[in-house]
Amino acid sequence: QRRVAITTGVAGGAPGEAAGGTSEEPLPNGWEKRVMDNGRIYFVNHEHRTTQWEDPRVQIKKASNLPLPAGWEERYTGDGTKYYVDHNTRSTTFQDPRVAVGAGGALSGIQYERSYRWKFGQFRHLCSRASIQTGHIKISVSRSSVFEDSFNQILNIPPTDLKRRLFISFRGEEGLDYGGLAREWFFLLSHEMLNPMYCLFEYASKNNYSLQINPASYINPHHLTYFKFVGRIIALALFHNKYIDKGFTLPFYKRILDKPLTMLDLKSVDEDFYNSLKWVKENDLVECDLELYFAHEFEVLGEVKIHELKPGGEDIMVTEENKEEYVNMMVSWRFTRGVEEQFKAFLEGFNEIVPIQWLQYFDERELELILVGIQDFDIQDWQAHTIYRNYRRTDKQIQWFWTFVAEISDEQRSRLLQFVTGTCRLPIGGFSELMGSNGAQKFCIERVGKENWLPRSHTCFNRLDLPPYRSYDVLKDKLLFAIEETEGFGQE
Repeated sequence: QRRVAITTGVAGGAPGEAAGGTSEEPLPNGWEKRVMDNGRIYFVNHEHRTTQWEDPRVQIKKASNLPLPAGWEERYTGDGTKYYVDHNTRSTTFQDPRVAVGAGGALSGIQYERSYRWKFGQFRHLCSRASIQTGHIKISVSRSSVFEDSFNQILNIPPTDLKRRLFISFRGEEGLDYGGLAREWFFLLSHEMLNPMYCLFEYASKNNYSLQINPASYINPHHLTYFKFVGRIIALALFHNKYIDKGFTLPFYKRILDKPLTMLDLKSVDEDFYNSLKWVKENDLVECDLELYFAHEFEVLGEVKIHELKPGGEDIMVTEENKEEYVNMMVSWRFTRGVEEQFKAFLEGFNEIVPIQWLQYFDERELELILVGIQDFDIQDWQAHTIYRNYRRTDKQIQWFWTFVAEISDEQRSRLLQFVTGTCRLPIGGFSELMGSNGAQKFCIERVGKENWLPRSHTCFNRLDLPPYRSYDVLKDKLLFAIEETEGFGQE
């Protein structure tokens, strides 16, 4: 899979122009709506020289539903005018601190709002406010049967009580849980319950060890109860700020967040299926003498089933006029085929602990970071197992790249790893065991493009296309933009 961070030029629209769904409201000062070549709308903040997909007017409305920052209070004057008190600085303001307006009237709060740390802080605040401070819930498990022991206890505890402090004990072992045993429990339990051996989940593909729901899970007659349990555990890990052992596919995280799935999301989980749909989009079916219908065959445990994409689909032929609808329906079906009930059960258990609305500001990559954690990176190991194409180790761009890696935070290193490899997790053996589409594939930096280009990545090959920038500052700015705007600026 290749991700491309595209530099944006003026594509129409005047500053302050309204955009779909909010045409009655002008854009905040300093903002402009633009349109990409594929018709997708994005917004430019000229004050901060940033771009984003989301309409800033929608963000302002969302902000009003968020809790105030710590130390802030909302009050009203005698005539009913709302104002805000900052007890931290003992000051007052009429400006909502959740949506700050900077000099010149530009919406400066947006850039702050979009930072991962700010979002994470808001989420932790919601969890803290919902937690029950009195008492604790004791869970006793055996290491040899941690899955079944946990399953039998967790589903019998009311969801509200699970928001108390968890007190974990391993049978036959002495020790008090001051947090370490709970961390270990989440790690061991997630390792077991997500193990494909149990047939609840499966690897996305032969070279992608991220997990997705297994359509054949129904061989276990109680599989829906287990998926409800898994949903509870994943939400509990989020609620109690603990990590799990394995990660899911990015499309799975998008489904949790109720974000629309696109054809490009298929590429990392089923490249053959993606290539087939891509061919359908790019070729004339009549000229190719190809007959397709709004139905598709698929096999589960040796049984071939036919799924109609729409009522009577077996008799509705795909034409040039309706093939876009066909492709969109196939994409939707591919991500839900045989797993609708399982995912519904998963969300049922999840929502009992963490309402989806609490995660509305996160994207799928950020949700993965919260669940699997930010790793400690061995930069020497990274350097030792990186190969170069059209660059040499001694080239200044390569030296600058490693300076950049050393200077940024672990969070940003995780995003860089996600940008290039598709996941923020490393194999147990570190960078020496990175896998690509054809087996073992080292991290690769290739000299591609011109100095005004942004970096690109090819996640199937763990390759970063790094243009020959003329200064460290330019390289740093371009890389930061690419890794922070990957979700926003398209994929090929």
